[in-house]
Amino acid sequence: MAEELSFPTGIGTSDADRIRLLGQDLAADLMGKVGFGELAFWLVAGRRPTPSETRVFEAVLVALADHGFTPTAIAARVTYASAPEALQGALAAGLLGGGSRFLGVTEDCGRFLAGVLAERSPATDADFDAVALEAVRTQREAGKFVPGLGHPVHKVRDPRTPVLIAIAEDEGLRGPHLRLFEAIGRVHPEVLGRTLPLNGAGVCGAALADLGLPVEMLRGFALLARAAGLLGHLAEERRTNLGLEIYRTVDRNAKYTS
Repeated sequence: MAEELSFPTGIGTSDADRIRLLGQDLAADLMGKVGFGELAFWLVAGRRPTPSETRVFEAVLVALADHGFTPTAIAARVTYASAPEALQGALAAGLLGGGSRFLGVTEDCGRFLAGVLAERSPATDADFDAVALEAVRTQREAGKFVPGLGHPVHKVRDPRTPVLIAIAEDEGLRGPHLRLFEAIGRVHPEVLGRTLPLNGAGVCGAALADLGLPVEMLRGFALLARAAGLLGHLAEERRTNLGLEIYRTVDRNAKYTS
C-alpha cells in the first residue's frame, strides 16, 4: 500500500465553496473586517494582534513604504522602462535590492538588539545605558557598524524615529528592544566620538522585535511595506517615463576606460 502523502499547513486552503485562512472563513470572517496590516501580522505571528499591536505594526509599514529615489525605486523604474509588459519583474527588481544598506537594516537592527538582550536583562535606564555602551564598544572593537545608527539623508534626526517611539509608548509597547535602541542613541558618542541619528529602519526593527515577531522575518516586513512604495513609483513611471531618462542620462555620460 502506497504511503499517504500529507502536506500540513495552518495558513490557508480552499474547496469548491469556501476559502479558509488562518482557521477563519475568508469571505465571512475576514473580508471587510480585518485590515491588511493586521492580517500580515497574523499570518506571520500565528495569532491575531491586539489593536495596540496593530497600530504600532501599521506605523512601521507606513514608515518603511518609501524614501524617494533610493536604489530600489530606481531599479524598479528602469526595469519597467525596459519591460513595461512585466510589472511583476519591475516590482521584483526593486524588492531584490532590499539589503544591508536599504531596508535590510530593519532586520539587522532587530537581530543585533535581540542578541544583546539575550545575554543581558537590563531593567533601569542606567542599566540599558551600560549594556548599550558595552555593545557599541564591542562593535567598534570588531570594526563593525552598529545597525540603526546613521542615515545618508537625515544627518541630525530621522523624523520617523521619535514618532514611532511615541506611538509604542502610547500603546504600552515600548519594550526592551526600543529601550536599548534609545540607550544606544544616548551613549554612542562616548565611543564613536560623534553623534549619529537613530534611523527609521532601525527603530522599526526594534519596534517589530518588541511586538514579539521573529527577528529572522523582519526584513520581510520591510519588503512588504516597500512593495507599496514601489507600486507607487511604477504607477508614476507610467506617466513620466523617468526610467528611460535615467538610462539615457547614464548612457550619455558613461566614460569608457580600458
